[in-house]
Formats: sequence, C-alpha cells, structure tokens
Amino acid sequence: MYRFLLTPRWWGINVFVVLAIPVCLFMGSWQLGRFESRVDTHEDQRRVVDEAADATAEPLDDLLPIDQRTVGRTAEVTGRYDADRTLLVPDRRLDDQSGFYVLDLLFPRGDEPAKRGADDAGSADSAPESAESDHDGEGAGAEGAGKALPVVRGWLPGAPDADRVPAPPSGEVTVTGVLQAVESHNSPGVGASGSLPRGQLGFISAASLVNVVPYDVHNAWITVQRTPKGSPLKPVPPVAADNTGLDMKAFQNLGYTAEWFAFAGFVLFMWFRLFRREAELARDIELGLVPDPSTDPPEPSPTGAPATGTSGSGTSTGAPVDGTSGTSGDSAETTGVR
Repeated sequence: MYRFLLTPRWWGINVFVVLAIPVCLFMGSWQLGRFESRVDTHEDQRRVVDEAADATAEPLDDLLPIDQRTVGRTAEVTGRYDADRTLLVPDRRLDDQSGFYVLDLLFPRGDEPAKRGADDAGSADSAPESAESDHDGEGAGAEGAGKALPVVRGWLPGAPDADRVPAPPSGEVTVTGVLQAVESHNSPGVGASGSLPRGQLGFISAASLVNVVPYDVHNAWITVQRTPKGSPLKPVPPVAADNTGLDMKAFQNLGYTAEWFAFAGFVLFMWFRLFRREAELARDIELGLVPDPSTDPPEPSPTGAPATGTSGSGTSTGAPVDGTSGTSGDSAETTGVR
C-alpha cells in the first residue's frame, strides 16, 4: 500500500523534507544562541556597572579607545580641570526628579590638548597655560594625545542654574569614575533637544562639544561615583553599553528562533498530510472503492456500431414490406386473370 513512496514524485518530496528540517533546526538554534549571548552580555555589563563603585581603578590610557568591553570599567586619570568651561546638561532624571548634569573638561597630565584652528601649526600659543609645564611635548604620539576628557561631576535637581554649581577643584587632581560611551540624541535618558542656551549641552559626545570648546575631546566620558563630602552634587549612576542588553535586537533573535522552529514543524506537518492522503487513496484503490488512475480505462464502442445495427434492422424490416408488396401484386394479377 505504501509503494507510492518509491515514485519519483515522493523521492523529491522526501529529499526536500530531509534537507529542510535540519536547516530550519540549525538556523533556529543559531538564533537562540545569539539571543542567549546577548542575555549573557547584558548580565555581564550589569554586573560590571553594579560593581563599578568598588572596582579597582585602571589607568584611563589602558581603557581607550572605548568599546563594549571597557564600558562600565572604573578609570583613573590625573590632570587639571578647565575651570572656565563648566557645562550643564539639562533634562536628566535621577531618583524620579528632573535636574541636570554638571560636566567639566579635564586636561590629563602630559596630555594637555592644543587649541584647534590656525594655532595648530605648532606655535607656542597653541596650548593652554597648563601645557606650559614640565610636561611640554609629552604624550604627543600617544593614543588620544592632546584631548580633554569630559567628566560628569554630579547631578543637581531643578532647572539648570550655573550659580548653584560648585566650582571644580583647582590644581592637579586625580579623578576616579566609571567610563561611559558617548551619547546621541536618542540615547536613554537624553531629554534636551534643539537649540540650547550658551553653556548647556544636549548630550555628551565629542561631536556635540566640537563647537563648544576650542580643543579636541575624547570620544568617551566618565561619571564620578564619589563626590566630596558636603557637596550638593549627587553621583550619576553609570549605564551599560548600547547593544549589550535585552533590546529590540535581542527580541528579534528570539522571534527568528520561533519562526525557524515553526518552519520545521510546518514542513513535517505538510509531509504527514500528503502521506496520509496518498495512503488513503491507495487503500481505497485496493478495496475497489475508486478506480485506479494508473490503469487504462476501457475503450469505448466504435461510433458507427449502433448505426449499423439500426440500418440492418431497417433492411430486415424492409424485406417483408417488399415481399408483402410483391405478394399483393401477385394477388392482383391473379384476381385480374380470374
């Protein structure tokens, strides 16, 4: 009854099913692995961020250039603040309150940035006063040489107000904070957009600072986790790097996993449905309930046969008529003779 499985049509169906199901299962498993990898990375980043306050600080140069591996690590850098350029980052929430970040630029020791523009030719006036120290020329060939580091010293509630902001420490200081990736206008927590008053910044990045300060800036920033005693500033909690958490991409991987496994189940279901239909048809043929489509149907009778029979019948019928006619004639002749 199952001899139909040996037909070329079913050979093709079976080969397709044998190849399609493993491919669907492999792709589903791969997408599931991608989802699990994102979950693990998310947990690692959360653990790094949670432990950042107590983690051992590492030199900033060892963590640059920033990437997903170094985001959330505790960095330490020694230098001087640019006391003339304290910036405010408005519309930032902390503890369910609206407020603003206090952002300052730090000139790392031996890495004091040179001013941009015509002064870049190498004149003596191209560096700030802090560059005129024992560290002249140091770090010129190092990674990120000549760049300031944005430092978020803390958060204050309410509307941005420069008069409420404590001045940054003077002289050379050692700053310890959690390394963070640059922001964009659609980063989580960014609220300000459009044109802002002088001295305010919508989001923290080297691109947003290029027209605000006259020197180059690192494409990363740190958030200080321990503010001075008695300071009104509250530490800004660090955040995990983008694309390392349970974001839309992670749930897309999970959705693709379900789709591939559903495809595998659909292929198997359709094969079983076709097989059952063919098996039922073969059984009905064996029982004689339906004609076998593979056998030749009986040949129909020739078209002229019925007509020939009718004609013969007419001929035989005509014979008696002729005979009757002749007999009638003979009778007439006999009658006339009499």
